[in-house]
Amino acid sequence: NHNNIPSSISSLLLILLNFLSVATLGSGTSCLVKLIITSFVFEPETLITDIPAIPGPEDRAYIVIKIIIASIRFKYINFSMIIWIASYPKCGNTWVRSLLSAYYFSKDGEFNFDLLKNIRQFPSPYFFPNKINTVEEASASWIPVQRKIKETKKVYFLKTHNVYGAYQGNNFTSPDYSLGAINIVRDPRNVITSLMNHFSINEEDALKMMSNVNRNLRDRNDKDNYATYSFISSWDKNYRSWKITKNLNKILIKYEDLENDIENTFLKIIKFTNEIMRKTDEIDLKKLKNSIKTTHFDLLKKREEKEGFEEAISSSDDGKTKAFFNLGRNNDYKKLLKKETIKSIEKLFGDEMKELGYI
Repeated sequence: NHNNIPSSISSLLLILLNFLSVATLGSGTSCLVKLIITSFVFEPETLITDIPAIPGPEDRAYIVIKIIIASIRFKYINFSMIIWIASYPKCGNTWVRSLLSAYYFSKDGEFNFDLLKNIRQFPSPYFFPNKINTVEEASASWIPVQRKIKETKKVYFLKTHNVYGAYQGNNFTSPDYSLGAINIVRDPRNVITSLMNHFSINEEDALKMMSNVNRNLRDRNDKDNYATYSFISSWDKNYRSWKITKNLNKILIKYEDLENDIENTFLKIIKFTNEIMRKTDEIDLKKLKNSIKTTHFDLLKKREEKEGFEEAISSSDDGKTKAFFNLGRNNDYKKLLKKETIKSIEKLFGDEMKELGYI
């Protein structure tokens, strides 16, 4: 279900033979060679635009080196890495996953919950089939598992709530395994109300959670297994960790833009993901609109009520499953939070909220 690498062994050999011909025989005016150069070398800085009629030794070496570099990029980088859907919890990650899974993994943009299996959470037991006994073992496993993902020679969309950085001296990810990231952020005053419902906690505890720089998440059903362990830190540190990284293709998406202008916002996301995946086909606007239509909050909520939703968790109070799709647009902090809590959030996260236009 993922984007497979084209079978490129024979084509790679053909290309290299052509360019060795350029280097050794001086056949630089060959139309085939010119076509291969301009179509195969993607990056502007590696595009060879002027092939000498009779290449000298330096020209020949330059051409061969450039095509080898481009071949390596084509085979090992562009088609075998992870696109992260990254956010602090309850910021719209599942909404974006739903939109992307409907667009990329269905025939017509018709969404259903099974499509979400194409965009799994990382870390999770799916990637760690054996029991993870400690936090240290969990964080030390992140990169080795991503190395195995890369070896599949596919592009994977993965959901995460982890910060972009290191924990216990172990990097969560690196540019070697990450093709790009969709960083989703949401007004923390509305995040806190969602946290309260999701984790069955009060305002004070939810605020402590959001402001705790050492905060982590682990599925309570895992007991002594750390396969789902994520280091999420605080709301502001989580957002900023992905925002400030300079060695990763990324796009920042505000939850509020999804609410107020979903078509243009989702189109922006698809343009970004198509670009970093080197997809050249035109965006299917009909499919895009249907993906939006079938992932409307009201439909997702009704689907959960009818079918259940495996990512919903049980209440710590009575053990009953909490609704994952809870309030939607009715989640309005002005009506749901104490004034003291609102002021505390604005004081704690003031710089980031001003930067994002929330205050």
